[in-house]
Amino acid sequence: MNPQLDTDWRRRLGGTGIAIVAPSAYARVPQDLERALDWLRAHGCRVRDYHDPAARQTRFAASDAERIAQLHAAAQDPEVQVVIALRGGYGASRLLPALDFDLLAQSGKLFVGHSDFTAVQMGMLARGGQSIAGPMICDDFTAAPLSEYTLQSLLHCLCGPVCQVEWQARDNPGIDLEGRLWGGNLTVLTSLLGTPYLPRIEGGILFVEDVNEHPYRIERMLLQWLHSGVLQRQAALVLGDFSGYRLGEYDNGYDFSSMLAFLRATLPIPVITGLPFGHVRDKASLALGSRTRLRTQADAAQLEMSDYHRLAPGLV
Repeated sequence: MNPQLDTDWRRRLGGTGIAIVAPSAYARVPQDLERALDWLRAHGCRVRDYHDPAARQTRFAASDAERIAQLHAAAQDPEVQVVIALRGGYGASRLLPALDFDLLAQSGKLFVGHSDFTAVQMGMLARGGQSIAGPMICDDFTAAPLSEYTLQSLLHCLCGPVCQVEWQARDNPGIDLEGRLWGGNLTVLTSLLGTPYLPRIEGGILFVEDVNEHPYRIERMLLQWLHSGVLQRQAALVLGDFSGYRLGEYDNGYDFSSMLAFLRATLPIPVITGLPFGHVRDKASLALGSRTRLRTQADAAQLEMSDYHRLAPGLV
C-alpha cells in the first residue's frame, strides 16, 4: 500500500469504532474475513463484529431476527461510529418491515455498503437518514491486495467535509447541475418501487449499478422507473459499472451501447456513464443524501458532494 495512504488511515481513523453487521449473506471464506478485520485493527480501528459465522442459515448470515438484531445493536452501540455491511447477496429485503428505520436514521452512525445493502440505505434515506454507498468487508477488505483507490475514496467520504469523485468516460453530454445524490444497485432499487422504503427525491442525481444483468434487463428496469414517473423527477441518471453479463447470438447486435443509445433517446434526463462504482475492485464512496454538483464534459466527469453526515471533526 502507498505509505502515505497507510499513514492517513491510521492518523484519521485510528480509534474509530467500526461495527460489522451481516444483513444479507454470509462470508464464504472465514479466513479472508479475519484478515480483513485484522487489517482494520492494525490501522487503529476498534472493531465490533456483531455477526456470528456459526449462525448462518441456508444462504443467509443468520435468521431474519438475528440479522435485524445486529443492525439495531450496532445503531445503539455508543462505542461505534461506522457500521460496515459484511457483504451483499440477498436477504435485506426480508428485514425491511421489522427494521426500526428511525433508530438507524437518527443513530448518528455512518452505515457503509452497497449491493443488497441498498435496501437498508434507501429505507434510512426515506426517513431522513444519510449513509455511504461504498465498500463492504467482502470482497473489498478481503481483497489481496486491497484497492488503494477504494480505501482513499472511503477515507475522504468518511472524513469530509467535501468529497469529490472524478472519472474519464467518452461521449457524455456536457452538463453542470446540482441535486440530491441517491441510488445504488438497480435490481434492489427496482424492487422498492411502490414501497415506503424508496425515498421520494425531487431533482435528484440518481446513480445505479448492477452485475450479471443483461442490457435488455437493465433497459427494462429503467423503463419501469420511467413508466412509474420517478425518472422524470430527477435531474440526471448516472450509470456505474454493469458487468458480468453474456451476450448471445439472439442479441443480434443488441449490446450495452445499443441499450445506452436507446435510453439517451428515450429518457427525458441526461444519462451519464463511467461512474467508478459497483461490483468492481476500484469503487468510489458516495454520500447518499448529500448536496451534489455533477459536472461533465465529453471525456470527463466529476461529482462533488457536500452537506452530508460524516465523522465528527474531533474523531478525525
